This record gives sequence, structure tokens and C-alpha cells, in this order.
Amino acid sequence: MDITVAGAGDGGSGGGRRTWVVEVERTLHDAPDAAAEASRWRRHCIYRVPACIKDLKPKAYQPQVVSLGPFHHGDPGLAPMEAHKRRALRHLLRRASRPLADFVAAVEAVADRLEAAYLDLGGGWRGGGGDGGEARERFLEMMIVDGCFLLEVMRAAAAVSPATPAPAAAGKPHAAEEEDYAENDPVFSRHGVLYMVPYIRRDMLMLENQLPLLVLERLLFVETERANVVHSRVSNEDQINRMVLRFLSPSARTPALGTPLGHHPLDALRRSMLHGEYQSPRRGHGAGARAYHRDIIRPAAYADDGGGDIIRSAVELYEAGIRFRRARTDSLHDVRFRHGVLAMPPVAVDDSTEYMLLNMMAFERLHPGAGNDVTAYVFFMDSIIDSAKDVALLSSKGIIQNAVGSDKAVAKLFNSISKDVVLEPESALDGVQRQVNAYCRQPWNMWRANLIHTYFRSPWAFMSLAAAMFLLVMTIMQTVYTVMSFYQQAEGGGGGGSAAPSPM
Repeated sequence: MDITVAGAGDGGSGGGRRTWVVEVERTLHDAPDAAAEASRWRRHCIYRVPACIKDLKPKAYQPQVVSLGPFHHGDPGLAPMEAHKRRALRHLLRRASRPLADFVAAVEAVADRLEAAYLDLGGGWRGGGGDGGEARERFLEMMIVDGCFLLEVMRAAAAVSPATPAPAAAGKPHAAEEEDYAENDPVFSRHGVLYMVPYIRRDMLMLENQLPLLVLERLLFVETERANVVHSRVSNEDQINRMVLRFLSPSARTPALGTPLGHHPLDALRRSMLHGEYQSPRRGHGAGARAYHRDIIRPAAYADDGGGDIIRSAVELYEAGIRFRRARTDSLHDVRFRHGVLAMPPVAVDDSTEYMLLNMMAFERLHPGAGNDVTAYVFFMDSIIDSAKDVALLSSKGIIQNAVGSDKAVAKLFNSISKDVVLEPESALDGVQRQVNAYCRQPWNMWRANLIHTYFRSPWAFMSLAAAMFLLVMTIMQTVYTVMSFYQQAEGGGGGGSAAPSPM
């Protein structure tokens, strides 16, 4: 295929082909076919958050104390933790009694997969860049150092936890070596776990700061192989999944044996919150295929469509006769409406909730095939929470566990993080929304909601209604008494007239 550019601007080249034309033609011939291109996109799972997403709250996507992976490696503010990473590597090697070369070989065997996990990985990290393999060596070094650091941090946190599992279950094959850090270690001691590890835990939830869990699985494989511990590859994956979840969220649901290894810590936590159940993304692009753009498309633009109208706030739903109940599980999918009862999973709202949800939503937006389960849940919560009163109602039902202080702060959190979200309408939560709105449109429920909203919102309105009802009852009673007295007198007068003699 030849592309010719005619006309002015040839610069006296006599119609010769430009350099960029030749380059485009070369890339056309070298371009992969559709199947190969789809396979390449599937391997990506760690992304740089674009400005259109990050501008909402930049600090929510920025690590504070430690860099994991290449995107923030070398940031000046994160440099102090590099020395602690090296210490973690030395401690792990000393306990494992294996040469570093064994770990390098294990990670190098999957280096291509690890590189492919990062979209927009710079040439300074990517192998085959024509620099004699220096980029690949830097990449391997970073993967091993960061991976050993994560293993050591998670093990240190498990060692001081009141519910510490057995060493083998925690992915630590050397039971005799429980304490090999100094008591005053700034990171790996009890003091470090209390004061430094919470910041590391936070940084592990940043989408740009993810490390493929495949690295941890390979490092654990080398450790357990030497320790004569019988572990299949699947059991190593189980251990990594459980270690990560136990560290990030001790109350998280333990994944079943055989659960596939998560892409990275953020993905593992997200899967746990969904109980491993994903809503398949809709493929429709024709009639009926649409999306909600919160704060981009006005609600009125899609409010007349059968299921696109926005659900009412929790207080308004309660006034319409809907009861709230805590769901039986904590899966974000467990939102159901049946017989006037809206069951919702319990959610703990603390200082980590905002950036955790924002990074999960960014992952869903950037990772094709991930679905939008967390995004749909956040959108739903934003819809039913308009004020502190809604939060108070949900808290009283055990649905929201408020650890941030005021109900107003919780309402502000959900209202702020759902701005500019893109939501597929054909989801399970969309079906719940349709059912709830249909229930609220029933005449009796509309009348009940209007009555409560008008007369029971304030004590003065209620007192006025009560006084009016009292006067109405008294008026009715007075009327009945008057009518009854009249008929009694009439009957009495009629009887006496017939008995009296006629004057004539």
C-alpha cells in the first residue's frame, strides 16, 4: 500500500515521499493481526491514571512512602524507603538459604509477562531495547527487591497480629525464624507495623503503584522449594492471595482454594469484595447500548427512559414504605429488593475507603473486561445518600459502619467520588433500581410518602396535623352527639303528643 502526498509543501523534493509516509507504511506491514493485538491488550493490568480521572483528587492516586513497580520508582519523596527494601531482601535471602541467582532465574523466566502487565512501560525498563540488556536487568532487580519487601512487610504484620496463622499458612516456610528483625526496627518491628505499615498498606492500593502478584508467587516458589515444603503452583497462588487479603483487609472474605492468582494487590482486594463474582460486560453497541455519565449528561436526558431514572434518597425511600435490611453477605453484589425490603451489604467507611474505591473505579475504567461492579455500587450509594440523614438511617440499619466521624463526612465522600463516572445501565443494580422506582410509583406508596414528607418532617407540622385531627374528631363527635340528641328529643316529643288529649 503506497501513500502519496501531492501538492504544495514538498519542499522541492520533486514529489518524493516524505519520511513520515515511509514510516506509516512500514508500521502497516509490521502491525499485528486482530487476534495478536487482542492478546497484547489482555496482558495489561497496571496503568497510569490519566489526568481526566486523576484531577478529581490527585493525592488519591499518589503513593506517600514507598514505590512499588516502575511508575513511581525514583520519586524523591519515596527514596528513603529504598534502603529498607534492600534490608528486606537481605533478611529474606538469609532465611531462605538460597542464592540470589535462584530468585533471579525464577523471576526472569516470567519477565516478559511482568513487563506486559504495565501499559506505557518506559524504554528504560523494557527488555530488548538495544542497551545490552541493561533495561531488563534493572527491571528484574526492581521486581525482586520490591517483591521481597512486600513479602517481608506482610509477614511482619502477620507476626504481630492477634490472629496470626501458622507460619506455613502465612507463606513463611521457616517456622524457627519468627523474629530476625531488631525490636526497634523502624519498619518490620511491632512499632513499625503500628506506625509505618498503615502508610505502606495505603500505597499498595494505588493503581499506579501495583506489583504483579506473579512476582510474589515466584519468590515464594523458590523459598518453599528449598524448605522441602510440598507446594503445588496452585497452593502457592492460594497462599499469596490469602497473604495479600489478610494484610490489606483482615476482615476480608478468605478466597476459596483454587482461586486464580489476582493480577495485583488492588485486584485481589476488589475480587474479594465481589466474592469472586463478576458481571460480564455488555457487548451491545447498537440500539439500547448506552452509558450513564454522571455530571456529564444531565439526569433529565435519560430520566424518561424506562429504567434510567435516578433512585430516590434513603430517607425518601423509607417514607415511601421501603424498609432497609442488612444483607446476609458483604459482597457488593448482594443488593436485592423484594417485597418492599431493600437488602444491602454492610460497608465499613474509614480513612482508606475513599482512595480504595477511587483506585478500584479507575482500574475498572482502564482495564477492559473488568466490568464496572465497584463503580455501579458507588453510583448506587451516591444516589441513595444525599445528606447526613440518609447516612444516619443506613447506619441505624447496620448497613454503614461509620469510622470517619460525622454522618455528613460519609455523605460527602460518596457524593464526591462518583463525579464523572461512566456506568453501564444493564447491570444487576440497574434492575434493583427499576424495582425500587416501580414500588415507589404505586399510588398508595406515593400518597404515604407525600403524607410523611409534608406532615412528619418537623415537629410543628406534626403538631399542627395532630391538632387538626383532634379538632376533626371532636367536631365529628359533637355532630354525632347533636344528631343523636335531636332524634332522641324528636322521638320523645312524638310519643308525648299522641298521649295528650286534643284541645278540641
